[in-house]
Amino acid sequence: MTTKPKAIRYHTGPSGAAAPARQPVSGELLFDNHDDGFGEREFPTAAGPEPSVRVVKMPREPATPATERSAALDAIAAEGLTGRQLRTARRIAQRNNLAFASDFEAVLMLREAGIDPFKRSSMLELVSPEDPAVAPAPEKTPEVAPPAAKEGSRALTRLPGDAVRLPDAPKPINLPSPEDRARASQASEILKMQREIARRRRRKLALLSARLFVFVFLPTFLAGWYYYTVATPLYATRSEFVIQQAEPAAASGLGGLFSGTALATSQDSIAVQGYLQSRDAMLRLDADSGFRAHFQGDNIDMLQRLAPDATLEKAYRVYKKFVKISYDPTEGIVKLEVIAADPKTAAAWANQLIAYAEEQVDHLTQRLREDQMKGAREAYVEAEAAVQDAQRRVIDLQEKFKVISSEVEVGLLTAQIGALEGQLSQERLSLAQMEANAEPNQARMEPVKRRIATLETQIADLRSKLTESTGGEESLARVQGELLVAQADVQTRQLILAQTLQAMENSRSEANRQVRYLSLSVSPTPPDEPTYPQAFENTLVAMLILMGIYLMVSMTAAILREQVSA
Repeated sequence: MTTKPKAIRYHTGPSGAAAPARQPVSGELLFDNHDDGFGEREFPTAAGPEPSVRVVKMPREPATPATERSAALDAIAAEGLTGRQLRTARRIAQRNNLAFASDFEAVLMLREAGIDPFKRSSMLELVSPEDPAVAPAPEKTPEVAPPAAKEGSRALTRLPGDAVRLPDAPKPINLPSPEDRARASQASEILKMQREIARRRRRKLALLSARLFVFVFLPTFLAGWYYYTVATPLYATRSEFVIQQAEPAAASGLGGLFSGTALATSQDSIAVQGYLQSRDAMLRLDADSGFRAHFQGDNIDMLQRLAPDATLEKAYRVYKKFVKISYDPTEGIVKLEVIAADPKTAAAWANQLIAYAEEQVDHLTQRLREDQMKGAREAYVEAEAAVQDAQRRVIDLQEKFKVISSEVEVGLLTAQIGALEGQLSQERLSLAQMEANAEPNQARMEPVKRRIATLETQIADLRSKLTESTGGEESLARVQGELLVAQADVQTRQLILAQTLQAMENSRSEANRQVRYLSLSVSPTPPDEPTYPQAFENTLVAMLILMGIYLMVSMTAAILREQVSA
């Protein structure tokens, strides 16, 4: 910590008191009428440091010494001195053994003695024994002005208002005060501390420059040298493709909102991206186009060259470094960038990877289509078999009961019963007419009665065939019931068969809609200039990384050092 030196305020205002003047030399006029530009007032600071005589302004009119001293005190009071300045003047007058009645008189007496109580000395000046302020002033014999009678040869005349040079009183010894010595010592210590701080700063700055050169600038220079002179020029081919549906299915709700957009095929795009970044794709590319052999050649620099006995993991790291695949979910576009030491090789690899992507898309949709068609086809086959079984049961019942249609058999029986009922009614009417005679003919009535009995028996037999099973034969009601059930089963199975057939057709249409195909929007084109390395950008990135590492390490070390010292 540097302590700034505190300045002592001082006053440099003009004073109306008589200022000390230099001792006139031989041949110089005792009275000097030279005007200094300040009029009748003089400033004590304009005098020399060691005046030998003092100049007293003579008023225009003769005045007594008491009047002159009172005027000088009034002029000092008019200067507007502060209380601190007056106290300083009083202390200096006391150190110089001057008798004074007031602070203004102390200022006047100090000025008459040639001492400026308000002169500021520099805090950085050291007091030495050779200093004229410390050394005792030589005793001077006061020179008395020659009488007026002896000055007649010079033809000098004293005019009112002229300054008269009178001899000064002996100047006392001005020793430095303890405060001045303390201030000088403090200033010396401060200067020494400032020099030590400046030396430490220069040393730390030199060490910082050395560390920056070793840990930042030198590695940056080596990185730039590598990128500009050693690194192998690489060529990059860029291509873009999108995976689309053959015909989006009509959907309602949220499915309808996303149909036909990139979100509808986002899963397929992500799956294709993952496949192209997998080891399987790398192995296929290596087997088809010699991926590892290309990066094991002598034309690749030492840092990027793949060793001849490199493992699969090292080759896969190189593959991920030089084959970059990205997917844009907003547009549904898959971007492919392939880097190689030869532009034609890079274009060939890109085309090969696009072919792998098409196969993967077909494989994904093929399984979906097969699953949909498989279920519909199995349901249709089962429905068809059920229809055949139901129809076969109907045939078996017809063969068993010897009835083609129960409806027809019932119709025939009811028709016969109706005809017999009509004949029976006629015979009964005839018998009733015969019995209505007074003397009916019995010979004619007997045949009629026999015919009536036969008709009734026949009708009863026919009715029994409808509802009763006799002689091992099933009743027509049972036959009709079983045939109706079998025929209803056949109709149901036929309806199910029609539905399964419709479902199979729908599944076939849906499977056709699920077909995905890869649409290539940007074809891979071989470049004519190397794309990598980007020397300037890579060098700048290396410098920023090294600078960040250095800053983190230095801050960590500073924090640990502060914690340990605390």
